[in-house]
Amino acid sequence: MEYLVLKWIHIVSSTVLFGTGIGLAFFYFAAHQLKDLAAIKFATRMVVLGDLIFTTPAGLIQIISGTLLILQAGWTLDATWLWVALVLFAFAGTCWLPVVWIQIKMHKIARDATDLSQLPAVYWRYFRQWVLLGSLAFPALLAVFWLMIAKPSF
Repeated sequence: MEYLVLKWIHIVSSTVLFGTGIGLAFFYFAAHQLKDLAAIKFATRMVVLGDLIFTTPAGLIQIISGTLLILQAGWTLDATWLWVALVLFAFAGTCWLPVVWIQIKMHKIARDATDLSQLPAVYWRYFRQWVLLGSLAFPALLAVFWLMIAKPSF
């Protein structure tokens, strides 16, 4: 595949990955601040669906297109910026995988609740874990963006 087309695919998929991630996170967080069960039920369902439709495919495209770009450009892991970016991307993915599981669990709990008081303590513990993992993953992805653009020589 031509390098510029591959680079375009990589940039678009990174935009979808990050943009969807931050948009869904905002939506999810805001719904929980309302303390309205209907909003929470809707948000948990839509965030799980959004991750399935947008985030997961974009993440897979990132891995494939990134690998192909590395091979086509002839980069090696002795370029510090590259291996640091890969480690940060893997770290963000490692944070995201449990987030998906947490969101599914939260959705099932919220779906079965009939009023806000029925959201048990475990639900809010999942929410705090979700916030923590997202707070770690997003700065890592911001750093990856910077490394991909600047390609600094450390």
